[in-house]
Amino acid sequence: MLENALRFSHTLLKNTISQGDIVVDATVGNGSDTVLLAKLVGTNGKVYGFDIQKKAIETTKEKLIYTNLHQQVELYQQGHETLGEIIDSKTPVSGAIFNLGYLPKSDKSIITRSSTTLKAISTLLPLLRKGALLIIVVYYGHEGGEEEKDAVLEYVSQLPQKEYSTLKYGFINQKNHPPFLLAVEKLV
Repeated sequence: MLENALRFSHTLLKNTISQGDIVVDATVGNGSDTVLLAKLVGTNGKVYGFDIQKKAIETTKEKLIYTNLHQQVELYQQGHETLGEIIDSKTPVSGAIFNLGYLPKSDKSIITRSSTTLKAISTLLPLLRKGALLIIVVYYGHEGGEEEKDAVLEYVSQLPQKEYSTLKYGFINQKNHPPFLLAVEKLV
């Protein structure tokens, strides 16, 4: 069975992240990715989670406490473009995930934007250890979504082939702007 972009992102994360790793959830949203990452890194690992919306941070915190995974997670109510201020530049990051767009069942005018997303991606890439994945699930069927989609696609398409492998995965025969996944693997 073919997996949609979100399920495939989880498959990739499960195949890449191990106990004790340090990872980033650049857009915690409703907390599903954060919980998965916390399970994967275990109590000896660390998840850095970012979101500008208080509701997203609170919902995620509740899920982490309910699943007893809060010890290995640090949540920041701030934009993902600030992650370089939080994560030490010498810290080897084993994986990162972005879900672009807006918080489901929330204010659709609060969206991720290409300027902040590109800053976060460019900050994360040098932090990735060899073999690490940076995963971006691109939701773009909203106002401002096309512009961000185009900017992110252009950016990851230009990454040096000797340093990164970049994959685009998504369904092409579905209506209403189906999300797609970008996966960037650090090769060196």
